[in-house]
Amino acid sequence: MAISQWPEHERPREKLLHRGAGVLSDAELLAIFIRSGVPGKTAVDVARELLGRYGGLRDLLAASPEELCETPGLGEAKYVQLQAGLELGRRFLAEKLKREVTLGSTRDTRDFLQAQLRDRKNEVFCVLFLDNRHRVLEFEELFQGTLNGTAVYPREIVKRALRHNAAAVILVHNHPSGVAEPSRADELLTNRLKEALTLVDIRLLDHLVVGDGETVSFSERGLI
Repeated sequence: MAISQWPEHERPREKLLHRGAGVLSDAELLAIFIRSGVPGKTAVDVARELLGRYGGLRDLLAASPEELCETPGLGEAKYVQLQAGLELGRRFLAEKLKREVTLGSTRDTRDFLQAQLRDRKNEVFCVLFLDNRHRVLEFEELFQGTLNGTAVYPREIVKRALRHNAAAVILVHNHPSGVAEPSRADELLTNRLKEALTLVDIRLLDHLVVGDGETVSFSERGLI
């Protein structure tokens, strides 16, 4: 039976309009993007099969266009729609983060960083530049590395901080292994960067390591 023939209160779009997006299942939300099914299957059926194949939304949205476009009922246009929706979510979190007056180890900060970094295949090193009230001026990805590490240049971080007229910074990098535990090399690098930033009167508030669902704070551990 086509979705248009379902009772109105069971149709994904109508449910969203009347009761909000939060009441929809992952399959129903995905079906809204897919829009149409294939012979013998509704968009919700196709969505359920995709979620089952990939084990959930996270791995599904991280799949390559080649993988997804092989699925009957999907194509480049729908892949683009899904990726656009994902990027809108990231940007929403970024804007929400910039409205925070006091930044530190807030839930919004961690949610934003998880959304940005946890699915990256290689290690990346980023910086949150803050004003004197610890509001976000800018978030920048400055260095990209390999699966196991990244070359980080203190001079470049200082230069970018001065360009943004930042009063403080928070350092961020991910561990593609999924384990957020800081290494000894992470600790040594943090000390070097703190010394370099102190020379230009910029505070290092924290260094956050993003893993799979976990974010470790140097500040909370007394490492800064």
